[in-house]
Amino acid sequence: MLDQVEDWLRRRSWSAADRPLPALLEAKRRSGLTVSVVLPALDEEETVGEIVATIRRDLVDAAPLVDELVVVDSGSVDRTAHEAAAAGARVVHRDEILPGLPSEPGKGEVLWRSLLATCGDVVCFIDSDLRSFDAAFVSGIVGPLLTEPDVAFVKAMYDRPFDTETGSIPAGGGRVTELVARPLLNLHWPLLAGFVQPLGGEYAARRSLLERLPFPTGYGVELGLLVDALGLVGLDALAQVDVGVRHHRHQDAQALGRMAATIYRTALERLKAADVDTLLRPELVQFTRTANGFTPSSTEVATVERPPMASLPEYQARAALQAQRRAAGLEVCPHP
Repeated sequence: MLDQVEDWLRRRSWSAADRPLPALLEAKRRSGLTVSVVLPALDEEETVGEIVATIRRDLVDAAPLVDELVVVDSGSVDRTAHEAAAAGARVVHRDEILPGLPSEPGKGEVLWRSLLATCGDVVCFIDSDLRSFDAAFVSGIVGPLLTEPDVAFVKAMYDRPFDTETGSIPAGGGRVTELVARPLLNLHWPLLAGFVQPLGGEYAARRSLLERLPFPTGYGVELGLLVDALGLVGLDALAQVDVGVRHHRHQDAQALGRMAATIYRTALERLKAADVDTLLRPELVQFTRTANGFTPSSTEVATVERPPMASLPEYQARAALQAQRRAAGLEVCPHP
């Protein structure tokens, strides 16, 4: 499997620096495509304004790459909507979109409804809790969709440190990715093993693809979209771009547990109609940042199981001997 992953990585993985902004603007002009950026937001007053301001400054005013910048507020009780609007975004409340349909809680619900509140040919999703935000998060993942006509879905990949009050642990973030999502994808959808950040909230896609995909309403949306996009357009239409480092607020252990359970259930829903035996692949691909970018390594996942001990002739013979000793009043386990 590692050879297959490395081949896809060579063909469908890039760095944001591979496509300078002037080249993207020219490609956008030639293609005639429009770009919408969507930030789903819930109580993100501390970070959403800086993200919006950076995108507007670098990719709207200085260089017209982004045609539409929308924050979809899913019920914030803080100043999220105010900060986003003041920074230059159009703010839409989740419940204002499809008002006749009661809203479900969850990020996926917001992303799904955002398709009705935007009109770009390319839709780019950016989480609103990012810190030290760089506009390359947007231009990087939009780039392949403007320059590669056969690419339909692009995920961001990045280092994900675990930031604490006392310091930062390199590559310490992404705990649900490493413990739940990556094993699930490797075992059941090995074609997707090359994605460094399968659960990352920064990705872009052609509207023509997104409008045909179902959206899980909760935390399972990223895994669900990735798996379903693979089934609909195939691996070669999927890509990823290295955008550097992602800093964001980390969830506590209980929140991570809820996230993991939702992601696992999302995977199970997609396995219901599938033949698991043909999908299961006992191998795990993981990534390490090296001088050459994200480098994959492969480990065999042990799948050997021993039978119940009571089924072994040797164990049965010993049990019979012990029964005989017990009947004769002898010590059953004559150990010193």
